[in-house]
Formats: sequence, structure tokens, C-alpha cells
Amino acid sequence: MMKNRTVVLIPVFVAALALSTAAFAQTQSIPFPAGWKPCPRCQNNEDRKQDGIKYKVEGHPFNAHDLTGVWGWDGITRAFTNPPELTAWGKQQHEATYGEKGQDGTPLHSKDTSGRGAGSKINCDPLGWPRLYTYNYGFEFIMLPDRVIQFFELNHTFRTIWTDGRKLPDDPPSQRWVGWNVGHWEEDTFVVESNGYDDRPWLDASRPDGGWLHSDEMKVVERYRRADYGTLESELTVIDPKVYTQPWVTPKAVTKLVSGAELGEEYCVPSDYAHFNDDIFSAISGTKKK
Repeated sequence: MMKNRTVVLIPVFVAALALSTAAFAQTQSIPFPAGWKPCPRCQNNEDRKQDGIKYKVEGHPFNAHDLTGVWGWDGITRAFTNPPELTAWGKQQHEATYGEKGQDGTPLHSKDTSGRGAGSKINCDPLGWPRLYTYNYGFEFIMLPDRVIQFFELNHTFRTIWTDGRKLPDDPPSQRWVGWNVGHWEEDTFVVESNGYDDRPWLDASRPDGGWLHSDEMKVVERYRRADYGTLESELTVIDPKVYTQPWVTPKAVTKLVSGAELGEEYCVPSDYAHFNDDIFSAISGTKKK
């Protein structure tokens, strides 16, 4: 019988919480029951170091065509920092993402529908792809004969990458938060192609204000390479000529295997966050009705 309910802060909703959460992830450990592995963000760097020794990660044999494992704990936070030039329509749409400012003039990113903006309410919309690439609590690749499952702890969600030879639809019948995905191997690199995206989620927040958006015409090409047993290299290319004048290629990133962890459960629960929006957020933003 569950004695109490713990509300976990999923995306970091205010700047102070962002700093404290990041620091917590690096300095503290959360103990787990015997026989259970902790979640990736429940460990600190020393835990990960010791697990690397315990599970003999360095020099461990591996199959370059097997991406199995739990990877990372914080996403690729600087993937979308050097944007190509926007189209005229893209500039107009980007300016529309600028939100309110605090009393000191600090942008609040109040139009960030993911809830990550310091001045945005939480609506529990999916983060979508590729924002889950830039911000997640760790993910797991599960290799099956005809598909690859990429499972994310954050919002406890997954996407299916089909490897059975099917082609992407030329005209997807519906838009999806994580797209229509197919994958294939090019030597030791797993290449994922996708389209058919819902255009509501951003790629990421932009600085100093607003967000990098995309249209429903966006296509994404991802490249993953297991450089060694404990290292995953990745690179994304966003192709959206309606918004960007050229493809946006992210820097090659490295994500480490989290050998001593397993994914936990992180949901955004609307009934829990109704309290946050009505009481905490409205008090912070000055919109609380007396």
C-alpha cells in the first residue's frame, strides 16, 4: 500500500530550481532498494565512476551494431546554439515566441509550452522530438529484430524506429509528437530518418528569449555511432526550409553509458501541476487572484 505520493519536478520550471536540481544531480545520491538500480539522475559523478569500474566498462568488448544500454542523464543541452539564417516566415514565427519579462527585465520564456520557461505554466504537453534529445533524464536503446525502441525516463515515453525496410510516408496522414521514424545501418553508424512532426514543440529555447521552432514540414536525420562500449556519438540534422534557409546540423555529441542505473518513472501529471499553476506559479508571476 502506498503511504504517500511524491511529486517530482519534471522539467525545471524556474531558474532557481534549475540550478539546485543540476547541483543535486552532481553531488547527491538517492539510495534504492536492494536488487534495484537507481535512476540515472539519482546518481552522482562518483557513483558513475565507481560503476564504470564495477562493470568493467573500459575495454569491454562490444558489437558496433548493438546500441543496447541506458545512456546519459541530462541530454545534449547545447545542441541548438548556432542556428542557420531564418526565412522571412521563420523570423516572424520566432519573434512570436518571445514571452514576458520579469520586473528586472529578465526574459521569462513564458511561451515555452514545455513548462521549462521560468514564467510559463505547466501544461504537460509532450516535449516532442528533437527536444527530448536536448533535455532528458537518460534514455535506453532496446534492439529488436525489426525495430529499435528508444525509451525516455522523462515523461516515461518512447518512440519506435522501424528497421524492417519500410519507407517514410511522402504525405504522413497525421502529425506526431515524435514523428514517423525509420532506421538503417551505414557501416557502424545507425541512421534514423523521420518526418510528419506536430509543429507545437520547440527544438529548444533560444537566447535570450523565445524558442527555436519548426514547421510540420520538418525532417530530421540522426546518426548514432557506438565508438566503444561506454561511448555513444550522435549528430542531428534538422531540414525545414520553411523555417531555416539551410539544414541545421548539430555538433557531434558524446553520451556516456550509465552502466549502474536503470530508467525510473517521470511523468508530468496534470492534476498535480494544477496546484503548481494555481498557487505557486501564479504567486511567483504576480497573477494570483486575491
